[in-house]
Amino acid sequence: MPLERINPASVAKPIAFYSHLTVVPPGHRFLYLAGQVGNRLDGSIPESMDEQFEQTICNIVAILESQGAGADDVVRLNCYVTERPANFERIGRSLRSTFPTAAPSQTFVIVAGLAVPQLKVEIDVVAAIM
Repeated sequence: MPLERINPASVAKPIAFYSHLTVVPPGHRFLYLAGQVGNRLDGSIPESMDEQFEQTICNIVAILESQGAGADDVVRLNCYVTERPANFERIGRSLRSTFPTAAPSQTFVIVAGLAVPQLKVEIDVVAAIM
């Protein structure tokens, strides 16, 4: 049984690309990903926040795939960025292309800094698979 994405009519529609609620049916196994950052396989870190965001999403998908999961199995994203995105549209496109069938529940927070000064994005994820 797939995850169910719900945006109740009793609250305002989401202001961005996310679902207010994700329901996980019984029998699923939860995957809790540590905060992921936008470092490439060679360890290099893109300079721009948008590129780091896109690389972070790629890293998340690769980790999920290592467990037989995919983007549709994501229950929740917690996104932390160190600056206000200059182009929310680019981030939205990245999320829509990664989650084409339905948006996961999500929190997007601007923070003062992350553990490594070059990092501008960190995303932690909860996923659920059968």
